[in-house]
Amino acid sequence: MTRPEVIEGYATGAWSSNTYIVASRKGETAVIVDAGQDAAPLLAERLEANGLKAEALLVTHGHIDHVWSVAEVCAQQGIHAYMHPDDTWLIEDPAAALGAGGRSFPFDAPEDLKPLADGQRLRFAGLDIEVFHTPGHTPGSVVFITNGIVFSGDLIFQGSIGRTDFPRGSLEDLMDSIRRVILPLDDEVTILSGHGAETSVGAERRTNPFVVADARGELPRLLGL
Repeated sequence: MTRPEVIEGYATGAWSSNTYIVASRKGETAVIVDAGQDAAPLLAERLEANGLKAEALLVTHGHIDHVWSVAEVCAQQGIHAYMHPDDTWLIEDPAAALGAGGRSFPFDAPEDLKPLADGQRLRFAGLDIEVFHTPGHTPGSVVFITNGIVFSGDLIFQGSIGRTDFPRGSLEDLMDSIRRVILPLDDEVTILSGHGAETSVGAERRTNPFVVADARGELPRLLGL
């Protein structure tokens, strides 16, 4: 499986959420994954540097740190954003993720979001991209898998897992999503998550304390439950 020629990730904004550009080859088209705070100028600069034209913006989930710049980027690049409909409540009221009603962020909601569905197959930037619904961190969380890479959003990180203490989060659903979608993948598959460093399925299978504890039936004890 040929690895895309362009895979660039940038930690953006106050929450250091990862925003990615992916393209089969320089000088052609690209797909963007998530668009954190202050991501628009950086994305424009890096697309130009690689001779790329953005084709779509894929959203892993609706938390504000991953969608802050979605509307700006889509307007700037003339593209659509794609997101699972179970997270539209977070677009309508970003503060709902914190359990506080009413908007408290200088946030422009993206318009005309295209819906994603479990098992959907997309074709952007010369890549075949599979969509998997992975609820737990949020109800509408998804991951994108293409060419030996999984863009995991806040489902799983290097040595950790996504928080489930936000409104509508579920530890049971999150661990089921990891077991169902992540762990069946080959060890060599690269994980590019919503925060932090690159890792691999094999590394997380062997060393992620939450994954290891879950496999042993010891997760409740690890979490003090």
